[in-house]
Amino acid sequence: MSELIRPSTILPSRRTPFTLLTQDGLRLVGEVASPLGERTGSILALHPNPTGGGMMDSHIFKKAANRLPELAGIEIIRFNTRGTESEAGKSEGEYDHGDSERFDVEAAINYAFDFCKVEKLWVMGWSFGTDLALRHAHDSRIQGLILLSPPLKYSKPEALKFWAEDGRPITALIPEFDDYLKPAEAAIAFASIAQMQLINVDEGKHLWVGEPQVYRVLSEITKIIAPQRLPLPVEY
Repeated sequence: MSELIRPSTILPSRRTPFTLLTQDGLRLVGEVASPLGERTGSILALHPNPTGGGMMDSHIFKKAANRLPELAGIEIIRFNTRGTESEAGKSEGEYDHGDSERFDVEAAINYAFDFCKVEKLWVMGWSFGTDLALRHAHDSRIQGLILLSPPLKYSKPEALKFWAEDGRPITALIPEFDDYLKPAEAAIAFASIAQMQLINVDEGKHLWVGEPQVYRVLSEITKIIAPQRLPLPVEY
């Protein structure tokens, strides 16, 4: 008998804890959730700002790891940036407003290719994590970016210029009631990136609270990476 997928639902996957070593000598903790069957693609998740409670277990990322490997074959690679703590443990170092976190992003990308043997990797940032993606996820092996609630707080014009010239796809989910960058403002802010798809989410908020918003976010992710697996089931 099927059961409704709830916020606490954990579907089957292969979960592997890992430790990264950054170029500046810090150890960061993380976890990979891989599908038991076919892998349709992989996501490196960059979490919200730890000064506001952001971490690898921030709810959208945790629910993505708990559901998408089974429902869509999508592998989710999560980790705590420097100085950030979750149930998986605390990463070494101190928060640096997105600057030294460059080493964290680069180490995580290398881990995804060298140890996870990813074939198609997207980088997905949420809030502060979108600034990390825009600023530091420039590795040519990446397929593209997925941005959830981008505040553009730490990204300078040169970061946008890079992506405008790069041409790889970027999809951004912009909540109607975002605390930092609402749809009309986002359209202006990202106008220089011709290939960027802005998806305005009615009734959405910065933190994507509530199962309908979670379902919308996970569906949009799946549409990019494994559209053949849509619609995502609501029961399992």
